Amino acid sequence: MPRKESLYPADWRRIAEKDFVRVEYLLREHDAEAAGFFLQQAVEKFLKAFLLSKGWQLQRVHDLEPLLNEALSFDPSLERYRSILQKITGFYFIERYPFVVDVGLTEDDVGQAFTIVKDLVNAIKSHLEK
Repeated sequence: MPRKESLYPADWRRIAEKDFVRVEYLLREHDAEAAGFFLQQAVEKFLKAFLLSKGWQLQRVHDLEPLLNEALSFDPSLERYRSILQKITGFYFIERYPFVVDVGLTEDDVGQAFTIVKDLVNAIKSHLEK
């Protein structure tokens, strides 16, 4: 029997927090691809927690841009994160799918994205705490 995904924002936030911590650990371990993957996963789950808290119907999507588009109706200030979310979405695909050519994802790429997206995560957390 297939398991159903939780519709509770707190559940999504809890897992997002774990994934966010994993990013720091994996960067220290010099595993840029895995760090990028978990960064994408963390942001995806934070956005889903935010959206679920607003009554959104859960969707299976890994592309962060459609999630951002949904979130903008509740907080238009999140628009400033569009370009970094587009980049972070790419991290997911780098780790999940084989490519013929090495894409050259670096620790600096992931670390810079991680630093920028911390503000987005803090904004989402403040919405969730209201």
